[in-house]
Amino acid sequence: MAETDQKSHILIIDDDDRLRALISRFLAEQGFRVTSASNAEEARQHIAGIIFDCLVVDVMMPGESGLDLVRDLKSTSPSLPCLMLTAMGEPGHRLHGLETGADDYMTKPFEPQELALRIKNILARNTAISAAARSDQDPDAAIRFGPHLFELTREQLTTAGKRQHLTTAEKHLLACFCRNPQQILSREQLSDMLGGQMEGRSIDVAVARLRRKIEPNPSKPIYLLTVRGRGWSLETDRSASW
Repeated sequence: MAETDQKSHILIIDDDDRLRALISRFLAEQGFRVTSASNAEEARQHIAGIIFDCLVVDVMMPGESGLDLVRDLKSTSPSLPCLMLTAMGEPGHRLHGLETGADDYMTKPFEPQELALRIKNILARNTAISAAARSDQDPDAAIRFGPHLFELTREQLTTAGKRQHLTTAEKHLLACFCRNPQQILSREQLSDMLGGQMEGRSIDVAVARLRRKIEPNPSKPIYLLTVRGRGWSLETDRSASW
């Protein structure tokens, strides 16, 4: 059995029970971790609690289509890799799928080996892009939001030029948000980014503490926003009068 690095986790979304089971079994044999969903609603439930390395999405599904699902997911998580499947082979349908933000597109029927190869290529490309972004990052980069400035390298926060005291946990948590501005981060994603040092309730508490230090009114946040059922997002394009 061919093993993939760190067992990349794939979400298969297809309303065809037989095909979904076949794809899931084959990818598992290739060394992937696999979760499956029969529709967009079930997929969203999985995505809310699990970090996936790639989605394989059928275009035509009852209820919300695969095109609409990918378009919505890409609007908040543009780097999430998605490969789309369809029984429609016309070039226009393929282009429409790619325009939603999909990373690749396959028509049914297809060879399972080709699907696995395309997933591996998407993952390798995504890893290379992430590595390039990290290597190009200015070590002195800082993120501004309102009167705040957070220096990524030193993990130091200043407000209107005055240094703010942050605990080690608060520094690391704010760094996660500042490295991913305007992106929704779930508890599970934050826990992974923090190497498991915080999880569940401890992340909720740390977010509340951060808000007391960065928000004009912590009960009505304008920077560190809650996205109900999904996590939090740091807004960096707002200003506030303190």
